[in-house]
Amino acid sequence: MDEVSVMRREGESFAVKDCALAAIATGSRAQNLRELRERLLTIHPGCIYYHFWGGLLRPRFDDPEYHNDFAIWSYYALQDPVLAERLGIIHPREFSDLDALREHLVDLIEERLDELEWVPWAKPDKQFYFVRSQIVVFDTHLRVESPQEMARVLPELSVGSIFYHFIDAQRRSPEKIDDFRAWLSPSFPDYDDFCRRLANLDPFFFSLTELRSKLTKIFREYC
Repeated sequence: MDEVSVMRREGESFAVKDCALAAIATGSRAQNLRELRERLLTIHPGCIYYHFWGGLLRPRFDDPEYHNDFAIWSYYALQDPVLAERLGIIHPREFSDLDALREHLVDLIEERLDELEWVPWAKPDKQFYFVRSQIVVFDTHLRVESPQEMARVLPELSVGSIFYHFIDAQRRSPEKIDDFRAWLSPSFPDYDDFCRRLANLDPFFFSLTELRSKLTKIFREYC
């Protein structure tokens, strides 16, 4: 049973976890758009995770307009703003799993290849390197008993905790919801509107520090 389901069943304290994202080199790379498509067909799902969700946890200094590594590479290395825009608007939360996201990526790239008369190439030093992610989870041993207490402790949580409970949780949960809503919904039925506000927070529009501030503000306003 997944952790979100356990939290719902118990309806008790919120177990605060922390996490880190380990980056594992795969040795797989792409020099052009056709190679990118071929690699995507067989690459480990952890690579899809890393190049979409991983950018939220690791420092990134590229154009914030593009929220995944595939879009960033298309724009800067392939100099294809059309493809970059199409890839940049993909929201991984909208897909049932990483394989469904992979299929959508491949479809968009194939569509773009059909439109072009030539295959876009990157310079030798601008290849796309596939990296696989492995999330490592730690128990902080911090337990939160109420929304009021959560409002107090949220500003002190690490960005790893914010990532794990608000972002990665939406991948783990069949309902695609974060751990805060999973905890609140069954235990505190008067918080329906509160949960809707949490649902409207899109992590791709904020840094993790900003997201922590947004969450703190929402909790404090309701508590």
